[in-house]
Amino acid sequence: MTRLYLVRHGETVDNAAQILQGQTPGELNENGIHQAEIVRDQMKDAHIDVFISSDLHRSIQTAEIIAAPHHKPVETTALIRERDWGDFTGKFIPDLQDVKEWPENVESLEKLKSRAQNFLTYLKVTYPDKIVLAVGHGIINKAIQSVYFHKPMNEVQKMTNAEVRVLDL
Repeated sequence: MTRLYLVRHGETVDNAAQILQGQTPGELNENGIHQAEIVRDQMKDAHIDVFISSDLHRSIQTAEIIAAPHHKPVETTALIRERDWGDFTGKFIPDLQDVKEWPENVESLEKLKSRAQNFLTYLKVTYPDKIVLAVGHGIINKAIQSVYFHKPMNEVQKMTNAEVRVLDL
């Protein structure tokens, strides 16, 4: 059995400003760094075989902080990048509340959940019987749990910044 510690990156400058980041790199703010340090301190004595991160900067930053006491590298993968919000990227989130028609270039939930399934399969095949800590993003982490629990996305509670959930694959 592969154990997955699924983590959402720490708070970013854009999270605090309510800007939809999508697949932009992002930068942890002071609070986000502190959140990652709290997870680091909570996980410092845990046995973790592998650290994986989305290939977006905000997740890499978070993963590197958490991995530091373990002296292990952080692998990156595009499989757990955040949802591609297309033309919504960079927009002020409250301004999008009443939008009726989404741009065609927003990544579909089907494609998002396919990436989530591919990530879970990758972990099971590549790291059987290992303990993996993976740092992703709010929506892709929700998709991973949706696939894992066989539940619709809207039935999976969104993770807060630097929250950790455990999945046994």
